[in-house]
Amino acid sequence: MRYRCLILDHDDTVMDSTRMIHYPAFLAALEEMRPTHYVSLDDYFLLNFEPGFLPYCEQTLGFTERETEREYEIWQSFVKARVPVCFEGMRKIIERQKAEGGLVCVVSHSVRDNILRDYAENGLPEPDCVFGWEQPKEMRKPSVYPVEEIRRRFGLQPEECVVIDDLKPGYDMARDAGVAFAGAGWAHRIAPIQVFMRGLPNYFETPEALAAYLEME
Repeated sequence: MRYRCLILDHDDTVMDSTRMIHYPAFLAALEEMRPTHYVSLDDYFLLNFEPGFLPYCEQTLGFTERETEREYEIWQSFVKARVPVCFEGMRKIIERQKAEGGLVCVVSHSVRDNILRDYAENGLPEPDCVFGWEQPKEMRKPSVYPVEEIRRRFGLQPEECVVIDDLKPGYDMARDAGVAFAGAGWAHRIAPIQVFMRGLPNYFETPEALAAYLEME
């Protein structure tokens, strides 16, 4: 193993979930609370990339606290009703990491219970720990808290960890925490995101390319 611990994003890194769940849920929330506002799928990927979903809702859409809560309720109704499918190449990486005695941790803006359900429903090994949306705002990605807590909990050095993520908040977290980052480029082909990610040392357009980098193939 190149890294003892894989710190994985969930949506669009391990699970093909935005097209099936998160984007339709956001459209439903917009229809209810901002019916004159429309966001395309590409633009939805972009707003999650920069400035991030919550800042977009608060600053661009001007959601009140109650509207933010309502958006969350709508999102959860979609999440509970639909299970995303794991990218097959990521399945092989996760299974190999666990088989070799490595750690698999998840840092995501999805909710812990939903992440665990998605792993179970897709027949994946249960993650060693999960940090999701249920964390206080200041402890969510891109905060370094999840990485630092993972390191503390498992006695890891920075060089033993890699964050694998498809969006900028994951990169920001890895950079600020002083650990390696690998960009996941298989869920979308959005030009501004690709331009940024290709400027990083490690960007992979397929899970198979990532697996080779991890010395698993």
